[in-house]
Amino acid sequence: MEDLLAARGSMIFLAANVVLSLFAFQNRDFLNWGILHTGAVFRGQEWHRVLTAGFLHADPMHLLFNMVTLFFFGPTVEGIIGSQNFFIVYLAALLGGNLFALFRHRNDINYSALGASGAISGILFSFCLFTPFSMIIVFVVPVPAILYAILFILYSIYGMGANNDNIGHDAHLSGAIIGVLTTILLVPASLQYFLSQISRFLG
Repeated sequence: MEDLLAARGSMIFLAANVVLSLFAFQNRDFLNWGILHTGAVFRGQEWHRVLTAGFLHADPMHLLFNMVTLFFFGPTVEGIIGSQNFFIVYLAALLGGNLFALFRHRNDINYSALGASGAISGILFSFCLFTPFSMIIVFVVPVPAILYAILFILYSIYGMGANNDNIGHDAHLSGAIIGVLTTILLVPASLQYFLSQISRFLG
């Protein structure tokens, strides 16, 4: 319990996602006001959507999956890098992921997206910097964090090229990369620590 109370950044973002998403489920006008939409951003100059879309979700399962991931990985990352840095990493991954998605779909005025996945990807990849060989449960299968990160990147690149589903692969990938880079910028020792663990593993 003390660890969760200390992880105030994780809990604040979790609560914000839950409250705003639940409200949006009941209020379509609020949802339409907040989602990422290229036409509204570029033609209407509604840049607030780059931020607000990261706190809205398509349905309860979408919300649950992201919040469970944040609940399990957020406090660990926050405990290592501190709450202030955690806030910066989370928001940098959220904003960066959405901005990259806007750039990729700038010629499609009907493109829309929502969800905290870009920010969550940033936190998850930050986690991999500090514990690359800890086990992550993926569809009931335990996978080393570093292997999951590699598979995640490959799948995201494939998904961006195939463009045959409703998953925001571009926001996921850019959020993950920005999360790692921001963590390294804020905590330079994290990169050396990561490399030392890789070196130790390789013998």
